[in-house]
Amino acid sequence: MAGASVKVAVRVRPFNSREIGKESKCIIQMSGNTTTILNPKQPKDNKSFNFDYSYWSHTSPEDINYASQQQVYRDIGEEMLQHAFEGYNVCIFAYGQTGAGKSYTMMGKQEKDQQGIIPLLCEDLFTKINDSSNDNRLSYSVEVSYMEIYCERVRDLLNPKNKGNLRVREHPLLGPYVEDLSKLAVTSYSDIQDLMDAGNKARTVAATNMNETSSRSHAVFNIIFTQKEHDSQTDNTSEKVSKISLVDLAGSERADSTGAKGTRLKEGANINKSLTTLGKVISALAEMKKKKVESFIPYRDSVLTWLLRENLGGNSRTAMVAALSPADINYDETLSTLRYADRAKQIRCNAIINEDPNNRLVRELKEEVARLRDLLYSQGLEIGIRLEETISVVQALLCSVQETEKIIAELNETWEEKLRRTESQEMMLLPLDIPNLLVSVFQTPHLVNLNEDPLMSECLLYYIKDGITKVGRKDARTRQDIVLSGHFIKEEHCCFTSTIGMSGEGVVVLEPCDGAETYVNGKRVTAPTVLRSGNRIIMGKSHVFRFNDPEQARQERERTPCAETPAEPVDWAFAQRELLEKQGIDMKQEMDQRLQDLEDQYRKEKEVASSLLDDLQRVSLQDFLFGLAFLVIDGFN
Repeated sequence: MAGASVKVAVRVRPFNSREIGKESKCIIQMSGNTTTILNPKQPKDNKSFNFDYSYWSHTSPEDINYASQQQVYRDIGEEMLQHAFEGYNVCIFAYGQTGAGKSYTMMGKQEKDQQGIIPLLCEDLFTKINDSSNDNRLSYSVEVSYMEIYCERVRDLLNPKNKGNLRVREHPLLGPYVEDLSKLAVTSYSDIQDLMDAGNKARTVAATNMNETSSRSHAVFNIIFTQKEHDSQTDNTSEKVSKISLVDLAGSERADSTGAKGTRLKEGANINKSLTTLGKVISALAEMKKKKVESFIPYRDSVLTWLLRENLGGNSRTAMVAALSPADINYDETLSTLRYADRAKQIRCNAIINEDPNNRLVRELKEEVARLRDLLYSQGLEIGIRLEETISVVQALLCSVQETEKIIAELNETWEEKLRRTESQEMMLLPLDIPNLLVSVFQTPHLVNLNEDPLMSECLLYYIKDGITKVGRKDARTRQDIVLSGHFIKEEHCCFTSTIGMSGEGVVVLEPCDGAETYVNGKRVTAPTVLRSGNRIIMGKSHVFRFNDPEQARQERERTPCAETPAEPVDWAFAQRELLEKQGIDMKQEMDQRLQDLEDQYRKEKEVASSLLDDLQRVSLQDFLFGLAFLVIDGFN
């Protein structure tokens, strides 16, 4: 058993647009592993904290003290991955207020050198596995699961069929686990990346005043890493199983800062509830270490802490990354995060190497099944127990037996069966996946949606069938194959005609209906237009699509195998920018004409108002003179 404290790192991000707009000042200073926070209201009241790592990412990468994504992974990720190869359970989780940079540290971005801890660790895992592939004594297997905890409910991000909430159960041997959570076998980093992309698109995010893409749920990405080593002398095979838990927590938030209302407010309340429980657990564990006395730990008060029970003071090597905002307007939240992290470093975990757990677990579970069956038999024959009590006891025991047998079946499932199950699961995830995967599988021309929110892009797919595919509104006179809505969508908007050309290649022609606003690559089309794979199509004002023809794209790659990758992604922003460039002159004329009309209207209204004012002044003067005359006459009388 190896006892070790939780490793704690803090990382400060650059100012965001909101903080720049409010002319915020930086209140964080770092020197070595010491982090100091300055009180903007009392300059002399500064507080310093010492951590295992202090990462200064507030400036640009040109700064010599700048901590990049790679440096964070080298310090934390590589160490945790090494512990996993040694056979320990490991956990890395990020904590901080909303918009502090937790998701960036854990997941990162798709750009070069912007990947976070999770993708870098997964890539490094398979690099190490491939490096040891020449050793015939060793064999490895990797399974992954991805779930989110939204409003205290668990949802499987890798199973699109499972729309409901999963139950969190506790087994006397396995501890807390999620019932029916998908565990998919993977053989390469690309497999993990595809599943991770599909899971990220299914995550619950929303915009608040403090963060445009605020995570509204806690995400837990689990990797079950199994190592087998065969000893040729004794002909025995030893096995080590490590569970790698990578957790991206939702950010703590204040309703007055985020402007949350309705659903967002309810989400924020549940987020703060689970994070408060996590803080109580950390404080209780820290106090237990100080006083060296057993005390009650409120793990069950939240689904998050219940599932992370082993990672907090149990059988795990754990690291925490606290994300900080540098702005003085967030002083209270940043100070709270630092105190949170300071308590966490006092937690001590007792990690053990997980050697041969499956064989031992199967034997213990079989013994438990036999014991439960004997107990069931004895309860059924025992005299003196009332019939109702006997029935309830029998039902409870039957549930326990079925639950245990289900776990045994999962443990005895072969690797080939897991791979086949993963392949069938991936087929269900394909509509959510990236375009390259779509091109390799689908052979039918289709449209994929592009959205201003990257998480909502490429989630909808419309097939273009052989012959004519009609596009229009639901209330059209004839049935439309693709139904759209919006003020600028006609009842019968356009149609796609898919035919076979003279050379045997498939040809798709877009023909807009009369008066229908339809754009191809930024230009409005009024006549039939032949489409090429990759064309951007805009219907009305808000529906943006990319046309994909897999067969055409394959032939293009064969003709130009060394074609360069586009300099920028063909996404919603690209399509809108293209539309503005192509329509820019007309739009400028329209704006000038509109401005001239407004000026003419203002001039006419001003003339009318001046005329009315003059008439009113004349009438008022006449009334005044008449009144004065009457007063003079009355005076003489």
